[in-house]
Amino acid sequence: MHSLYSEHRTWLHRVPAGTKLLALAALGTGLFWLQTWQALVACTVVCAALLVSLGPAARGAWRVMRSLLVAAVLIAAFHALWQQPLLGITSALRLLCTASLGTMLTLTTRHTDLLAVMERLLAPLSRWGLRPERMALQVALMLRFAEHFFVQWKRLDDAYRARSGRAGGWRLLAPLTIQMLSAARRVADALHLRLGP
Repeated sequence: MHSLYSEHRTWLHRVPAGTKLLALAALGTGLFWLQTWQALVACTVVCAALLVSLGPAARGAWRVMRSLLVAAVLIAAFHALWQQPLLGITSALRLLCTASLGTMLTLTTRHTDLLAVMERLLAPLSRWGLRPERMALQVALMLRFAEHFFVQWKRLDDAYRARSGRAGGWRLLAPLTIQMLSAARRVADALHLRLGP
């Protein structure tokens, strides 16, 4: 699976992985405490400015963010059809904010660093016979597959645009599902061979 991690060093690369993960959790939770669309618009502007501040490192993320922008518009439109335009706008803004924060984490943090942080956080669970390293690996894989989902979506959309001249939209659901299931199967087989059942 390909990663969005950028080798272009930025100010955010220098922040420890644990600090970034804690900030993401706190800010992501805080977004759901905000109820007014004005406050969420301000947060979205700040998140976009932070992403822009990463410079060339954020170049690969803009394609992903464009796809998320389409998803946000669809969410807002769906709620508008059900006579809930304000709920649609706030939901779309929360999606864009959390996606921007998660993208910045992915762009500037190696998966090995995130895995190490997870192992330290889950270490106390070993007292109850659980294996922190396997649980940390599961969380890391979940994050990686979320990233991989958007990368594959964009690749399929680019290929469809090259052939037809228009966006793929819902037509990409079937090939995307097949590719994600295939990737999951390959990862599962590799883990089974290396770690056992």
